[in-house]
Amino acid sequence: MNTIYLFIFLPFIFACIVPFLYKYLNRQVHTGWFVLVVPLSILIYLLRFIPAVSSGETFEYTFSWIPSFGIHITSYVDGLGLLFGLLISGVGALVILYSIFYMSKVREALHNFYIYLLMFMGAMLGLVFSDHLLAFYGFWELTSVSSFLLISYWYERKSSRQGAMKSMLITVFGGFGLLAGFIMLIMMADTYSIRELIANMEVIQGHSLFIPAMLCILLGAFTKSAQFPFSIWLPDAMEAPTPVSSYLHSATMVKAGIYLVARMTPVFGGSPVWFWLISGVGIITLLYGSLTALRQTDLKPLLAYSTISQLGLIMSLLGIGSLAVYFGPGESGTVFTVATFAALFHLFNHSTFKGSLFMVVGIIDHETGRRDIRYLGGLMHVMPITFTIALVGGLSMAGLPPFNGFLSKEMFFAAVLDVSKAGVFGLNNIGTLFPIIAWVASIMTFVYCMIFVFKTFGGKYHPERLNRKVHEAPIGMLIAPIVLGLLVLLIFFFPNVLGKYILAPALSAVLPMMTVSSYDLKISAWHGVNYELLMTIGVILLGGLLYMAKKRWLPAARKFPQSLTLNHFFNEGLLGAERWSASLTNRYMTGSLRHYLLYIFVFFVLLLMGSLLWFYGLRFDFSNNAMISVFDAGLVICMIISALTVLLAGNRIVAIVALGALGYMVSMFFVIFRAPDLALTQMVVETVTTVLFLLCFYHLPKLKKSMERLSFKWTNLFISIAVGLTVTVLGLSANGHKLFEPITSFFENSYKLAGAKNIVNAILVDFRGFDTMLEISVLAIAGLGVYVLIRQRSKRGKEHEAE
Repeated sequence: MNTIYLFIFLPFIFACIVPFLYKYLNRQVHTGWFVLVVPLSILIYLLRFIPAVSSGETFEYTFSWIPSFGIHITSYVDGLGLLFGLLISGVGALVILYSIFYMSKVREALHNFYIYLLMFMGAMLGLVFSDHLLAFYGFWELTSVSSFLLISYWYERKSSRQGAMKSMLITVFGGFGLLAGFIMLIMMADTYSIRELIANMEVIQGHSLFIPAMLCILLGAFTKSAQFPFSIWLPDAMEAPTPVSSYLHSATMVKAGIYLVARMTPVFGGSPVWFWLISGVGIITLLYGSLTALRQTDLKPLLAYSTISQLGLIMSLLGIGSLAVYFGPGESGTVFTVATFAALFHLFNHSTFKGSLFMVVGIIDHETGRRDIRYLGGLMHVMPITFTIALVGGLSMAGLPPFNGFLSKEMFFAAVLDVSKAGVFGLNNIGTLFPIIAWVASIMTFVYCMIFVFKTFGGKYHPERLNRKVHEAPIGMLIAPIVLGLLVLLIFFFPNVLGKYILAPALSAVLPMMTVSSYDLKISAWHGVNYELLMTIGVILLGGLLYMAKKRWLPAARKFPQSLTLNHFFNEGLLGAERWSASLTNRYMTGSLRHYLLYIFVFFVLLLMGSLLWFYGLRFDFSNNAMISVFDAGLVICMIISALTVLLAGNRIVAIVALGALGYMVSMFFVIFRAPDLALTQMVVETVTTVLFLLCFYHLPKLKKSMERLSFKWTNLFISIAVGLTVTVLGLSANGHKLFEPITSFFENSYKLAGAKNIVNAILVDFRGFDTMLEISVLAIAGLGVYVLIRQRSKRGKEHEAE
């Protein structure tokens, strides 16, 4: 196995070790110090790929899982995967370092925290390096599961449980769409490889399933990356601990949808549907997030909506950049290739400044006990280092120099100005909306960045409003945000180092058909006086005026009725669905066993008999039937007598014995049909169940004898005849159809294939071994669940006794 698989699965391996480390070493050393080894090792390992990848090389590693069936799992390292891998491991290392000082080893269940965090890290690494569609989907859903566990880490809080449930419902709903899209892609291209999909993009684009597959895949991308209107889960996910918010909701998980869109751009790019959906949804999300962030008073939701806004910006850039696929190599294509480059650049920048800002919020909450900006102010005097970090991150998010956010924001303005003049896909008519919306959203972004920085740290200090005596955070908690803040500055002054070695190879992976010179991708802080610079100056001037006049208009904006928010509609819709389902359930869950059997039998008859009639499946062929012997007829008569005895018996013991006799007669049929192993199994099962029934029913009271007149029900008669007729017709029709060659000849060779002298055992143990393993796994999981419930109940009992 190649070392890349070791590093992809290294987080999962450590997740299995963490409980033992926590149990024996947590009292002496914080568990995070051991976990920190994982992202640092992965980061160092990935750094060695940079020289080769930047020169145009790619690396493919194949793990043969089931070679006899040609089933392999392929990992692929190119510029795009490497960019995300460096973010996952690099930011992950800083987040774990930050969590060592943020998460108390005394009060917190750190083993759970780090297990969930490592699960998420491994899932993200597997996702970005997977070339196999189904492996990609498996890791995709694992990110949803692990993020659910992280968001609900403080599960005793109702808000944490609700936030985790909302994120799970929305992202898993999108995941089902993604799976459907992947299945359609596999059907179109007859391959599981993403690279082979890109190579066969002409075949895919001409297929009738092209648009449905695109829509399903975008559903998965939009839900995961919190695009409008699926963005409502991200603010509620802020109930997670701050290290989780900094990692999942600024640098990694929400970027998974961005990664998916970037990876699928060579396949779907150039289509007007792809362009309008991605750029349109992205630009709307940008505006929605920036406007909603202004109404927040809690620092974490403010950053959550700002994240939604920034994700919309990146998504819109990817949509604009997809025009490069439409125009192809040439001057027009090169212009829009730069938009994709800007998307990748801002993606990296966002991870640096937003990660540091989330950590700043965690520091403020940790040291003051407050996150509400209405109670904060003047903190720059007591927390100067934290203020400096917040100033760097906030001004970078606002798009001001000398910070990296300014460079990518200028490229964003250039992209929306270019797309307004593209002249395709109807942009001549409404293309001017792109720069207008982008400019308005940037003004709102500037305003909420000023509120975040100066309303929190500026003004008068009010210690009486705070829950704790405030002081600067410990140095250990400051290291991670300081590193991210330094990156914000360094990228501004040396952007082309990042562009040449990280961003350019990623661009080549997103748009492999384009050839762009290094001059076209050169990042510069000064391009002369142009429209982008004028737009930035307008953002600063108008945004500054709005910030200074915030007392006049901001209170009114914060009084926006909650009944008109997307969150309210989602919650009410969920409650309405629960009420409707409860009402429906109460109608058919009457407590009557007869009613339940009626539902089952009616559905059974309608589905099977209806399918037979609809698809012309009725066919009766008695030409090859064997003769009915005396033994067959005698056994059938005895079985009928036994069944009637079960129904008419006035004593439980007699009914049980008759039921056992019925089972033994079935085993006699197996003997006649030359299946002694099945007969033996049937006899053993009947013996055990009959004995168990006798033991149980022996201690029950006797049946009461009473004379009651039972009313005749035509419904029961009709359904009974319909069920019997359906089963009979189904069996005869199945015997009358020979659509495929029988597989008996394959299993007759069981001795050679499996070394088994018994065909049934060979089928169960060898040919269905994987199915049997899954059944055992289900039983093991159920057993563990029962064990945990019993342990929890015993613990609660002891706690009540102690009280």
